[in-house]
Amino acid sequence: MYTANYSAKKTNPYLVNQIKNSTPQELTLKVYDFAIQQCQKNDMLRTNEAIQVLINSLNFDDPAAREISAGLLRLYTFCQDQMRKKNNDIVLKILTELKQTWMDAIKNMG
Repeated sequence: MYTANYSAKKTNPYLVNQIKNSTPQELTLKVYDFAIQQCQKNDMLRTNEAIQVLINSLNFDDPAAREISAGLLRLYTFCQDQMRKKNNDIVLKILTELKQTWMDAIKNMG
């Protein structure tokens, strides 16, 4: 007889579908949302992990994006450092402003 293993975390199928169907811009906003939520909870580890995802998404190959990516890299690493120093208010302000900038840019693209 088959018995399911219920000890594993269940995956939310709605969330999985939402992520699969998101544009790269929407995924970036989701990472910002997660980072902001974790920063508000004072969760240094998860906030810095989310910021690392943002760092990993930077594009240094495209000459047109290189300067912006370099500036974002400096901001992201500053935020990670500030989280380690428990300066969450600074990080929250930066992440919130960056998310708003992304939202404005996406709106202007469409």
